[in-house]
Amino acid sequence: MSSPSLPARRALGAAGVLGLTGVALGALGAHALKGTLATRGMEAVWATAAQYHLGHALALAALAAWLRADVAPAPGLRWVTRCWTAGTVLFSGSLYLLALGGPRWLGPVTPLGGLALLAGWLLLALTALRGRRTE
Repeated sequence: MSSPSLPARRALGAAGVLGLTGVALGALGAHALKGTLATRGMEAVWATAAQYHLGHALALAALAAWLRADVAPAPGLRWVTRCWTAGTVLFSGSLYLLALGGPRWLGPVTPLGGLALLAGWLLLALTALRGRRTE
């Protein structure tokens, strides 16, 4: 069996890092930071950040499987990895920091991350719908 392509390795690597950090930060919010988040009224914000964080880690793992199975993956799929990785860092990262009292200028970063996540999903759908006709 041949080794996975570079796009597959990158997607799987991003999935691993985001999965690891998502579980760690989710546990941190549920245990060590529970009192702090409750005092600030930010439990739901932390939970939303962790939900999107872990959800996109799983999505990247699935994408890595697709990329590995595809002999000639469409270029758009590489951008899906980039969008989901950057979007997760911006969206979830800004929410984590805001929940802990981070600076207010982080507020506009959250929707930018959300747009990157949406762009990744749109690219995934377009790539799937186009099939091999665009390559």
